[in-house]
Amino acid sequence: MVKEKKEELIGKITHYFDKIEVGIIEMAKGKLAVGDTIHIKGVTTDFEQVVESMQIEHEQVDKAKKGDAIGLKVKDKVREGDEVYKA
Repeated sequence: MVKEKKEELIGKITHYFDKIEVGIIEMAKGKLAVGDTIHIKGVTTDFEQVVESMQIEHEQVDKAKKGDAIGLKVKDKVREGDEVYKA
């Protein structure tokens, strides 16, 4: 029997800066830390990646919580409204 990974919806993409490949995630619930794996899903988006660094208001941070808007370097294009899950 294969145990399915339980993913928790933690937020959504509110903006994407394509020149610097950074997505802005509005944290709706839970916590996120450097080293965590996230799964970004949308109509045409579907990939996982490890959080290597994140920023809040251009300041490097190790953790983010509900209510934070974080900037995150993403390995693929993301779109506004894409959902972000903690894997």
